[in-house]
Amino acid sequence: MLLGFLSACASTFGELPAAVGGLPEGTPERSASPVAYPAVHDMPPQRDGVVLTAAEQQKAAAELAAAREAQDKRAAAAARDQ
Repeated sequence: MLLGFLSACASTFGELPAAVGGLPEGTPERSASPVAYPAVHDMPPQRDGVVLTAAEQQKAAAELAAAREAQDKRAAAAARDQ
């Protein structure tokens, strides 16, 4: 019951003074036409880039592993120094 009452009054809150729950001064006016919903079912265009080859994937994985190991070593050294 209360929810129905509040939802019925929701459109009139913009006309009330800010002190009693209305919109604050300087708030832009609502547009006369409703805003269109975003096109949620539109798919993005196909990418022009190419997929990494198996060798490129292995190289990237090795670089990431090396960076992780170097970070672990720096973290361990910093922990020992404290």
